[in-house]
Amino acid sequence: MLVGSGRLFQERGLGSEELSAVEGEFSNQGWTPVFVAVAGVPVGALAVVDEPREAAAESLQMLRAHGIEKIAMLTGDHAAAARAVAASLGIDDVRAELLPADKADAVTQLREKYGTLAMVGDGVNDAPALATADIGIAMGVAGSAAALETADVALMADELPKVAYAIRLSRATARNIRVNIAFSLALKGAFLVMAVLGLATLWMAVAADMGASLIVIANALRLLRE
Repeated sequence: MLVGSGRLFQERGLGSEELSAVEGEFSNQGWTPVFVAVAGVPVGALAVVDEPREAAAESLQMLRAHGIEKIAMLTGDHAAAARAVAASLGIDDVRAELLPADKADAVTQLREKYGTLAMVGDGVNDAPALATADIGIAMGVAGSAAALETADVALMADELPKVAYAIRLSRATARNIRVNIAFSLALKGAFLVMAVLGLATLWMAVAADMGASLIVIANALRLLRE
């Protein structure tokens, strides 16, 4: 028994005008055609329809609100079905009928055109693309072992809004680190100048250092509210 796409059937020499007609009809409906052959003879076709993940549209809006201007969809599904899903989510860059290596190539092209790129995926077919991206993000619950091992970030909850949350938290963390470093260096520099001028004692420096440490810790704890 052979089950697969029209491309697979063409490669195995099982393509026909009837098969192409069915594929075209399914595609016009936004369905992904899956064909079945027994003993080298095509015997049937199935229509598979993908539905966007729950909160997918909301997640994309959140990403755009965080300044993510370019969003593309890479999929192995049939082009017409992929375009239908993308249209419902407001995605204009759709690359369909991609093999795992094709997804990695698409990521490379997008990186060259737009710069730093993050890839979100959950299947074994996404592993090469996750490895190619600057930041690979795997959906932890539904993700395959290959995707989780390859990704830089694994979201332990299978919730797309967590992607936007991870971006917000990482940016807040980076800002917090910069503020803490700048504050510590400024305070130490000030006491160094005061010590040279004879205006600061050893105990004043110790107290200032301890106080700075407490302030830095308190500032870092603000991240818990993110």
